[in-house]
Amino acid sequence: MTADPVRWLWAAIAVGLWLAVIALARWSQARVRRVALNRAIALGASGDAPALLVAFASQTGLAEELAWMTARSLSDADVPARVAPLGDLEAAELKTAGRVLFVASTTGEGDAPDAMSRFLRQTMKSPADLTGLSYGLLALGDRTYADFCGFGRALDRWLLRSGAAPLFDRVEVDDGDTGSVRHWQHQLAVLTGSTVQPDWTPPAFDRWRLVQRTHLNPGSPGGEAWLLAFEPLDPDPRWVAGDIAEIGLPAIAGQPAPGSREYSVASLPVDGRAELIVRRMTRSDGSPGLASGWLTRDLPVGAEAAMRIRTNRGFHGPAPETPLILIGAGTGLAGLRAHWKARANQPHGGVWLMFGERTRAHDSFLDLELQSALKSGLLTRLDRVFSRDAGDGHYVQALISEHAAELSDWVGRGAMILVCGSLEGMSKGVHGALESALGVETLLSLTEHGRYRRDVY
Repeated sequence: MTADPVRWLWAAIAVGLWLAVIALARWSQARVRRVALNRAIALGASGDAPALLVAFASQTGLAEELAWMTARSLSDADVPARVAPLGDLEAAELKTAGRVLFVASTTGEGDAPDAMSRFLRQTMKSPADLTGLSYGLLALGDRTYADFCGFGRALDRWLLRSGAAPLFDRVEVDDGDTGSVRHWQHQLAVLTGSTVQPDWTPPAFDRWRLVQRTHLNPGSPGGEAWLLAFEPLDPDPRWVAGDIAEIGLPAIAGQPAPGSREYSVASLPVDGRAELIVRRMTRSDGSPGLASGWLTRDLPVGAEAAMRIRTNRGFHGPAPETPLILIGAGTGLAGLRAHWKARANQPHGGVWLMFGERTRAHDSFLDLELQSALKSGLLTRLDRVFSRDAGDGHYVQALISEHAAELSDWVGRGAMILVCGSLEGMSKGVHGALESALGVETLLSLTEHGRYRRDVY
């Protein structure tokens, strides 16, 4: 051990800063909970009737949104309701509630939302005593993945093994299917004994105008990637880094309405426009994808589009003082870009971007902007790999393995890790590399404390 008082002083300062970061993160989480509590109180009845608990497990914000819509429907039927994240609850709280409505999303191949890590490890690891609890379950999933509604079904099995009794059969929703959501509303009507509106109000889209479309990767061996810029025609839309743009697709004559598609927002309100990075998808017959084809080719510059920006709390970033590690590939750069832009013109704890694409010559997305951000200090560090280049041939997860010691140092200083990009390949490879670099238990702890967040699709 050293007796140098200067070294002791610097060590004390480092520990103090680390404790300050932890305190700030806990204060931020407490503030979010207070806002949610106040919102929930507004749904409660004035009498002494206990509030029906609506618990959600959400990855992108949709399950949370449906939970609040459920609570509002109950409140309109004179049934007091309160909403809470399932990951913040204990088994004893569920039992005490008596009746609980669960809205549970599945991410990836049957996985639980990231915020459910602690609940899975500590609460769902074995059956609990939930005798006397009655519940309903709305499970969200996507049948294009093998384990459809995997987490919702696992939650249902755990509740049954724990002695809870279902109020009605589990309702499963495939990719936002409106018929299944209406069935959930029907069950709410039966549960409350009152008439609930037959259809919840569809998304209230705002009017936006496409003002710019820039091809980011001409000559790339991969699919075309485009930077799209939309200016609002309706007044003053607000959002923060990490939120999601939902675009309403135009109806095609003689065909059912195609619904909407979601994209990460790559800009901030201060930019005066919402920017997206969209890759044109190609079907097996060579025709373009319905949404990506329309956005990258058929929608004229200057034309209007229906869009709303939805809160995605699970991918919001930390306070500027917190070091930030951004990891992504391809169009996942969009979901990361707003996070470093949010730190412009203010002191910050550092931003490290790791990014992967195909070729340096054709796929160095936003290269001039990245180099400028690095020079100005907005980005502290930039590491990129290109999988199709001779002498490189690596994917972004290779950067994690290569720089494991530095990554561990950043995490030790309180850094948050944000990952954005493709679910298949990229996110799984990154997750495995992070487990190897940091340790499984450390990564689980980061997840539980909201310091490891993903926006994958």
